Amino acid sequence: MLSRNGIIPLTDAEAVSPDASGIVCFATLDADLSDFIREASGQGQRRVLAVPMPGVAVDSASAWRLLRAGASDVLLATSPAEMGKLIRARIERWLIVDELIRSEIIRAHLVGSSPAWVALLRQVVEVACFTSAAILLTGETGTGKEMIGRAIHDLDPSACEHELIVADCTTIVPELAGSEFFGHERGAFTGAVSSRDGAFALADGGTLFLDEIGDLPLPLQGQLLRVVQEGAFKRVGSDVWRRSRFRLVCATHCDLLEAVQDRSFRQDLYYRIAGWVLRVPPLRHRTEDIIPLAKHFFNEFSRGGESIEFDRPVTEYLLSRAYEGNVRDLRQLVGRISSRHSGPGPVTIGELPENERPDELMDQGSWRGFEFEATIGRAVAMGVGLREITQAAADTAARIALRNTGNLRSAARTLHVSDRALQMRRAAWRNQLQGL
Repeated sequence: MLSRNGIIPLTDAEAVSPDASGIVCFATLDADLSDFIREASGQGQRRVLAVPMPGVAVDSASAWRLLRAGASDVLLATSPAEMGKLIRARIERWLIVDELIRSEIIRAHLVGSSPAWVALLRQVVEVACFTSAAILLTGETGTGKEMIGRAIHDLDPSACEHELIVADCTTIVPELAGSEFFGHERGAFTGAVSSRDGAFALADGGTLFLDEIGDLPLPLQGQLLRVVQEGAFKRVGSDVWRRSRFRLVCATHCDLLEAVQDRSFRQDLYYRIAGWVLRVPPLRHRTEDIIPLAKHFFNEFSRGGESIEFDRPVTEYLLSRAYEGNVRDLRQLVGRISSRHSGPGPVTIGELPENERPDELMDQGSWRGFEFEATIGRAVAMGVGLREITQAAADTAARIALRNTGNLRSAARTLHVSDRALQMRRAAWRNQLQGL
């Protein structure tokens, strides 16, 4: 079935990447299958396609359980020929998406490899490349919503050749909003000495990014809705209808559904702008991205293009610090650090600004915080044994270290284990993936 559709299983375990996608063919639906998918997918980090063997019936509840365990998709029983085509289609789409995630468009600006971030990037790529739908980005201030909006524009094959127009709804003065959005004719009002295009005209053929749309006053929400619905508008002072087609990407830190309930945001507009809703995770939910982001920002500020390292106390501080402003907060901190750094070598603890230095010695056990205990608590409540918990924690730490460092020797040094020990652990993953 697979070979007839151009899918050739690898027989050499050493040739299988630890980040490879896989297919799980199963004959029994039980807890062991969910556990295996959870481990094989790395909690959803790798693509795993769950496929029942011929004659195995999968009900809806079981399909959802497999998806929650980490399966990327569950294909229900059909003819072998049809199943082969479905598998090929899924894998081809995943390969395209993952290749784009590794492209310069993403890597240059949307730095990170944590599970939460990779899951978001996969959605961003799919929505940008394979739909023309309006997109709503939600998330706390400073999480990088505008950068994601720019990536969506660059990835959109029909919009990237045209302009990306950014309008910040918090800075639009209601009295001048007509001109900002619609443009105006000469003499339309005092001071209109010449005609001017607004955001709708400038975005024609491209992308209109409306930042903090939750702050848009109700009267302007109605005007925006009409343009989005009809694709037409009039300049201020004109009776001529002009057409504009653009991809609409909106961002907000507000809960717009709550705003709909209290009537501060129009329900009909919400469902026009929320063709896809992408939730951008806060930095505290992607802590393993903090150091890669810090190095990226440092190189931006230094403009030297050279990689930088942080001494262990600096690394521990960056990982334990609270970032109320999320990624923007981290970027500003790194900017202050980079201005104090001099000469070659790593960033040292003395180069932290004085107001950033902790009042007390950092607790070496601070990494075992609430989220860590909550995760272990869920495992214990589910009856998972100590040996399995220990194994899962060690495997997770090894995968994170390999992702962050990019090579086995550096990862082993980070984890304080021998190269051989990490190599054997990675070989075990490959042997497991071979079984997929």
